[in-house]
Amino acid sequence: MKKLINHVDAVVDEMLDGLVAAYPRYVRRLSPELQVIVRADAPVKGKVALISGGGSGHEPSHAGFVGHGMLDAGVAGAVFTSPTPDQIFEGIKAIDGGAGVLMIVKNYTGDVMNFEMAGEMAEAEGIEVAQVVVNDDVAVQDSLYTTGRRGVAGTVFVHKIAGAKAQAGGKLAEVKAAAEKVIANVRTMGMALTPCTVPAAGKPTFTLAENEMEVGIGIHGEPGTHREELKPADEVVAHMLEKILNDLPYKAGDEVAVMVNGMGATPLMELFVVNRKVHEMLKEAGIKVHRTYVGEFMTSLEMAGASITLLKLDAELKELLDAPADTPAFTQF
Repeated sequence: MKKLINHVDAVVDEMLDGLVAAYPRYVRRLSPELQVIVRADAPVKGKVALISGGGSGHEPSHAGFVGHGMLDAGVAGAVFTSPTPDQIFEGIKAIDGGAGVLMIVKNYTGDVMNFEMAGEMAEAEGIEVAQVVVNDDVAVQDSLYTTGRRGVAGTVFVHKIAGAKAQAGGKLAEVKAAAEKVIANVRTMGMALTPCTVPAAGKPTFTLAENEMEVGIGIHGEPGTHREELKPADEVVAHMLEKILNDLPYKAGDEVAVMVNGMGATPLMELFVVNRKVHEMLKEAGIKVHRTYVGEFMTSLEMAGASITLLKLDAELKELLDAPADTPAFTQF
């Protein structure tokens, strides 16, 4: 294992300290004992607060999206391990501005269970809490970590749109409804050229031959739906995008937002090659692209690979997607 770290047990804490040192005008850490990042100005009085999180190793998710127009808190578990209910609970208390808190949870069994427990703890203290569960992955119905579909890069669109609704003064029920509309209309599929190595494990999560790729991977280094010989980018994109388009389904006349997401070690050159084919196929299908995001949003440590996300838009979602946001990893004016 080759990693630029000091000690396996210190990775998450040192990462969070480095994040705060880089972006103090956006975020602060609740305490050295808590792996919780909150808005520098939290709690924002009268605004619905948003909290998300999960295992570390997906950076910039989720702490990188804490700031104006997106999240109020990001909770970091150990690498690929859900944060504890106590940590989530402390995050909820720190960001509650009196208008309630929405928990945005990726559909992984540990995350769902621990966020639900934290929500119950918060409600016992008089904090109004609601929850949505993101399940945008079209590759598999059930996996090593889930019952039902996995929550992957589409979660970032939930952060953005629910965050905009909250920033605009929406009530908790309205913010939750906006988040649920995104979840109903967003789909993702990913692939990998290489595995990744969890620091505590010290070895890759799976192995691939030099001429192989894994199709349908999740974000925890888990294998995908199948392994096959590496193909040209256009063929790979066509396979993934066809699965996505047929799932909702998306159709001619739809308007979408596109996210081409790197898994941690994919050059922008290759992501733009992927994006080129995505746009070509959408144009052929009569689907209009409103906005495109290319970069690293939901990674899997140093995995090489990419995911494609489509979000079907209506007038409300377009307005919220276009709203300003200012966070360490996502800025839009």
